[in-house]
Amino acid sequence: MLQLESNSLEDLGGLAKQIIKLTNERVFAFYGEMGAGKTTLIKKIVEALGSEDETSSPTFALVNEYYSQEVGTIYHFDFFRIETEEEAFDIGYEDYIYSGNYCFIEWPEKIANLLPPTYVRITITDQESKRVITLEEQNQ
Repeated sequence: MLQLESNSLEDLGGLAKQIIKLTNERVFAFYGEMGAGKTTLIKKIVEALGSEDETSSPTFALVNEYYSQEVGTIYHFDFFRIETEEEAFDIGYEDYIYSGNYCFIEWPEKIANLLPPTYVRITITDQESKRVITLEEQNQ
């Protein structure tokens, strides 16, 4: 387990680069309250991976696709609005997750039984006017 701290939005670019360098995993599950900064951190990680695409939360589409010349296709999921895990299958979730491409998942607790055997769990919490970002590699 590793903890990183962010005191401002300016910190996130450097933290995003650190996160990518710390692991070879391609699937990242982001946990945190509404407004904790999951989408903002994902945006910075996508930028750190070399994508120039406009990033936004895929709340209604469930998945956004970005491209980087350095790493290829990047997938960004937001499962906040789904009611059942079956809805993730309806969008072809397994094809994305097992593609070998980077996958960033917001609200992974909605699909807890569908997470791959290994992934990086990132938890964002507010603590005394700073964000604490905890990384844990998961092996189920």
